[in-house]
Amino acid sequence: MSSLGIVGYGCYIPRYRITAEEIASVWGADAKRIKLGLLVEEKAVAGEDEDTATIAVEAAKNALKRAGIEADKIGAIYVGSESHPYAVKPTATIVGEAIGAGNCYTAADLEFACKAGTAGMQACFGLVESGLIEYGLAIGADTAQGKPGDALEYTAASGGAAFVIGKEKPVARLLGTCSYSSDTPDFWRRPFEKYPSHGSRFTGEPAYFRHVVSAAKMLCEKVGIPAGEFDHAVFHMPNGKFPLRAAKMLGIEKERLKAGFIIPKVGNTYSGSSLLGFCAVLDKAEPGERVMLVSYGSGAGSDAFAFEITPEIEERRELAPSVEDYITRKEYVTYARYAKMRGKIE
Repeated sequence: MSSLGIVGYGCYIPRYRITAEEIASVWGADAKRIKLGLLVEEKAVAGEDEDTATIAVEAAKNALKRAGIEADKIGAIYVGSESHPYAVKPTATIVGEAIGAGNCYTAADLEFACKAGTAGMQACFGLVESGLIEYGLAIGADTAQGKPGDALEYTAASGGAAFVIGKEKPVARLLGTCSYSSDTPDFWRRPFEKYPSHGSRFTGEPAYFRHVVSAAKMLCEKVGIPAGEFDHAVFHMPNGKFPLRAAKMLGIEKERLKAGFIIPKVGNTYSGSSLLGFCAVLDKAEPGERVMLVSYGSGAGSDAFAFEITPEIEERRELAPSVEDYITRKEYVTYARYAKMRGKIE
């Protein structure tokens, strides 16, 4: 039996929050209707001195604490994001320098809408399994923005998660992974444009649901486990309703999404969304339980994973802050301060 899997995980969520009521009050919108429609109450906001790089560094440090290894053992660093701080200069090397990884590692910034982080995980799994590296570090982090007044403004949030991948005493053993991809332009941002555009309702049926459900079905067939038999399931969370509907389409009980369903209190952290949900599951899952993780990235594609939790989780989860620790550590801001923090006022 392969021991390939996740040997350490970590997350980071900024302390600042803005509520749906605060945003709605500026635009004269009905906050109650918006919250019912999106199932999002508030979202995490990066501070003035935070960006994708700082979020990735904090998450990586937490992952290394749980992995119990020195950073110079990392042979690959991949950072997936839609909001890299530089157009030309890698975030991955900033992370490598900050965590003390030395110089003997390969690095790259990845971009595939909200699934760039899981793409990095697949790359690390392949490199470790092949024997080219001993450990890989995959990160999904974003400081997502929505155009003022757009529906995205209620959900586009900041946060990230990191995973150390290896073969030595994993906390979650990989059972299998696969992907489903197509050219489906449901969400995009042209060069030099500050805010993304989206196809509104088109982002659902032909985009999110087609890819997430197809990838999940492929995964179940590959690993021989029916969707309804996974103890936990985590899907990308652009809002609260989409993952709940995807689970229903797959025959997965709503209760099995509960541990990783963090969207109401955090928002959509884009490349960090499904990965933060997965971290929340790892914070609570018991040895022997099986977890389905399915990301989604507009444009479009989904990466699906099946994991089995190992006994190693019990002694390592307390070595770094949990997702719940970061969720409860919060400070609310006004729309004016939020607009200043996120560069909406120049």
